[in-house]
Amino acid sequence: MSVRAPYLTRGRLVATLALLAVLLAVSIAAAVFVGPAPASLARALGPDGASTPDRAILFGTRLPRVLLGAVVGASLSTAGAALQGILGNPLACPHVLGISAGAAVAAAIALVAAGDTMSPLLPLAAFAGALVATAIVGFGARAHGRTTAHAILLFGVVFNAVAAALLMLIEALASYRQVHGILFWMMGTLSTQSWVVVAAVALYAAVGLVWLLRHAHHLNLLAAGDEDAARLGVDVERARLAVFAAAALLTAASVAVAGMIGFVGLVVPHLLRLVLGPDERLLLPASFLAGAAFLVWADALARTVLGPAELPVGVVTALTGGPFFLYLLRRSLARVLP
Repeated sequence: MSVRAPYLTRGRLVATLALLAVLLAVSIAAAVFVGPAPASLARALGPDGASTPDRAILFGTRLPRVLLGAVVGASLSTAGAALQGILGNPLACPHVLGISAGAAVAAAIALVAAGDTMSPLLPLAAFAGALVATAIVGFGARAHGRTTAHAILLFGVVFNAVAAALLMLIEALASYRQVHGILFWMMGTLSTQSWVVVAAVALYAAVGLVWLLRHAHHLNLLAAGDEDAARLGVDVERARLAVFAAAALLTAASVAVAGMIGFVGLVVPHLLRLVLGPDERLLLPASFLAGAAFLVWADALARTVLGPAELPVGVVTALTGGPFFLYLLRRSLARVLP
């Protein structure tokens, strides 16, 4: 049952975000020390730290991975919160709308074209594929110069089905090693150790959050319906396309560097909406911080639960979010069916 949240005041906004920021900071600091290989911060920072494996483990391997997880989780969660708001549907998320599927098809083509190795062009191909999917869904859902939430969801579901068929075709034509690479990437991974990648995705996440916050008031008004929002001065078509484009870019950047990590954009914003209420001025930044913390801990679990073997982080988020998705679907059916 949804908790009726109090009216959003500056004090409540600051207190909630400060609490979530502390949670995220503690999560990042703790996750750096989680892993199959023990590492000492004292030895890493000691006079001989540069020559010890502890510094390489903590600052060369785990810290960039943890930060990448935080940025990817923040991006996917924020995109999910925006899409749920703009479409008025708690089941909306980047993966349901086909954005990730477009990235997966393009990445699979790049892997097959590169032979048996992971191509450095894979992130660019995935990003381009996500943008193409966004264009197909966005323009395909337009009729008479307008888009509707129902049309976007419908085109997203159909595009997912077509993309799944294309992936099966690519896998049928690829070699065994190429298929293994495609499946590994599609399950989601945060194994990159590049600070440049972390910085680039962090920039995308920050710009995307700021852009969506500029439209938070429009999202709140659109919750009352398109006609009411239009009467209150909202350019419904422009607002919906702007939010959809920003959410798609956040998803594209995340999928390009981390593969298919599902359900973050579904579970986190929906739970926060139940607890904090539907006001997007609070929900968007709260989803940003909470989604980051969620994926940091999901990756920590993926790195340790079967140690020294490692699970793809997408498997952990799917096992967490899959049952929750079915629960949401069950609730939606209960409201519709007599």
